[in-house]
Amino acid sequence: MTDTRITDGHPVATRAVGTPMVEIDGVHKFFGELHVLRGVDLEIPGGSVCVVVGPSGSGKSTLLRCVNQLEEIDAGRIRVDGELMGYRTQTRGGTPELCRLHPRQVARQRSRIGMVFQRFHLFPHMTAAENVMEAPVQVKGVTKAAARARAAELLDRVGLADRAGHYPAQLSGGQQQRVAIARALAMDPELMLFDEPTSALDPELVGEVLAVMQDLAASGMTMMVVTHEIGFAREVGDQLVFMDGGTIVEQGTPADVLDRPRHERTQAFLSKVL
Repeated sequence: MTDTRITDGHPVATRAVGTPMVEIDGVHKFFGELHVLRGVDLEIPGGSVCVVVGPSGSGKSTLLRCVNQLEEIDAGRIRVDGELMGYRTQTRGGTPELCRLHPRQVARQRSRIGMVFQRFHLFPHMTAAENVMEAPVQVKGVTKAAARARAAELLDRVGLADRAGHYPAQLSGGQQQRVAIARALAMDPELMLFDEPTSALDPELVGEVLAVMQDLAASGMTMMVVTHEIGFAREVGDQLVFMDGGTIVEQGTPADVLDRPRHERTQAFLSKVL
């Protein structure tokens, strides 16, 4: 894996047999002079759950936003199911070059990925069902009848069948977050990203959201989860990644990283959260 800045004229690697669902290769991200991601390499197999932990400011959320192209990377490559995200290749003078995709093409790629944020971002003037229906109708052209039926199915899946006609202000934080998960699932994503989905919730509401996420993991959904919920990481994660200073300091199975951390920085972090 190499660390090279994206420029016209940068060669593009061919896809290998057995490509994982997510490939992050030498990714760097700057915000002005601030170097937030520093050559991150990570692979996530299809159907697995990768949990990312670390202190605030370590680059965890930025990494998720780069996977979903809410932030453009400054170097490296990100592929989802083998597809290069945000760029296409063209040959000029026999040399492969990278060209940024049109925003419509980026939106198409992003539609394959569901993302759930810390805050719920529900439309306050729409009911739970209408929030879930909106993207399939507007983006995919699904009929309202079909979208309504699918919304009912998904709200039932997250335990909110009896709240379909409620507005966000009439729902608890945990219920709103479960609506947000149903909304993400309505686009039939190949990959789900969770950015600290329980951090804005009262402690007694955390469990209901984690239970939905655990059900998703059991169904075989590929998931990348940024969280401080160490118990969830241990029980549900297939891979645990510890980030600090924009780099992956340590990674392995949850048992390996949590019970037998090798790096001093990992040990110091875990001593404060376990």
